[in-house]
Amino acid sequence: MRESDIRFKVELDDQNVPEKIMWAATDAPHVGLSETRAVNISLWDHLNRETLAIGLWGKEMTTDEMKYFAIDTIGNMANTIMTATGDQVMAKEMQALCQKLAKHIEETRNKEE
Repeated sequence: MRESDIRFKVELDDQNVPEKIMWAATDAPHVGLSETRAVNISLWDHLNRETLAIGLWGKEMTTDEMKYFAIDTIGNMANTIMTATGDQVMAKEMQALCQKLAKHIEETRNKEE
């Protein structure tokens, strides 16, 4: 059986706020640790039938980056739902939400200019 490892390294400041987030994976196209500004990991606890989540973002993550990260995460979940279950309705609703949220960001940005 083949194995794949994913590793995260988080450097924290004195108040436990991430200063730097690094990751590596055996299947990644690059070797060694790579820096990222945010990570969102969700795990399904089948015994308790609930989702466990870890969300980390570094100090350098901008507000706009965080918003787009959330939209992209929902979009990726829509693709996962479609691939794993074939539920087109759920996938399309999630994609529609992504479009609505992206439009909201653009409208908000235009009002601020």
